[in-house]
Amino acid sequence: MHVRPELQALRGDDTPQRRAQTRFNALLAQWRADPLIAAAQAELAGFAGGALLEDLPVLGALFASHGDAAAHFCGDLVQRFVSALADEPLGQVPLRHYTDDLATSLLLLRAGGASLALQALDGPGLARRPAAVSAAFAPTETWEIVLGGRAEIERVRLVAPRPGGAELAREPLLLEPGAVCHRLGSREALPVRRVDGTLVTLKLQRHTGAPGAVTCEYRLADGALLHQAAGSPRDSRLELTTALLGRMGRTDAAPLLAAMAEEHGSASLRWQALRECIGLDSGLGFATLCGIAARSDDPLCAPAGALRAQLLESYPELAGVQPCRV
Repeated sequence: MHVRPELQALRGDDTPQRRAQTRFNALLAQWRADPLIAAAQAELAGFAGGALLEDLPVLGALFASHGDAAAHFCGDLVQRFVSALADEPLGQVPLRHYTDDLATSLLLLRAGGASLALQALDGPGLARRPAAVSAAFAPTETWEIVLGGRAEIERVRLVAPRPGGAELAREPLLLEPGAVCHRLGSREALPVRRVDGTLVTLKLQRHTGAPGAVTCEYRLADGALLHQAAGSPRDSRLELTTALLGRMGRTDAAPLLAAMAEEHGSASLRWQALRECIGLDSGLGFATLCGIAARSDDPLCAPAGALRAQLLESYPELAGVQPCRV
């Protein structure tokens, strides 16, 4: 591995790195102190709480079709850091960011479940990847304005659910500079098909799902459901935790999992907790399953009843099994 001289020098004296980072932190503080940015941050908090975009003058102006407010808003910050990087190439922009061979994003502002981000999509990187064969529908609401580049996309609408999938409607669209897209992610997806050069957009997004909302991925060809995931990071973490407890054989966690399964909230999380509880303590888990199946107003009533019948048919002895004593 080749280590450049300037990086090698930092091993003995990191003063240049600390000096560069101090400058970058100051630049970000100056940008955030600008009255326009401060107003946008305040409005973003309201947006996260459910405020309408038309009632938020600063954010609303950023997403006016063919307006230049978004370009000025982002251009000021980008110019500050580009100039600083020219002088201090080892400095790091103190904003959350991500990049790979296809997409790059820079998180400008965040409040609660809402975010404002600058994004770039690389056309050659997209061309090297297989064409999208599915579309995901998430509990989000998104506004996006094109700052540069052109792209061919597809609008995929969820018309109606059906057993094992959904009916989808598809239509091609062309994105050009100044175009604004608004979508409810639970009903509409916009997979990108082709990009000329680099597509640069400003994206405003908020989470709209109630507790228990899920993200569903459907196959474009026939609408078959391919994948389903928890719509919130909290539910995802809890589902992973319950699965881990099951894999670890933690029978002492069975009462907690039974309680989670009986709570109101995410059906996906409750079902995962119920499955793991049955695996750890068949008696307690089966009793919990029967209790859920008996509650006609519970969204898990039908699948719980079907699982109970299936288990009793395969394992008749379950009807007499007592909970494990830990």
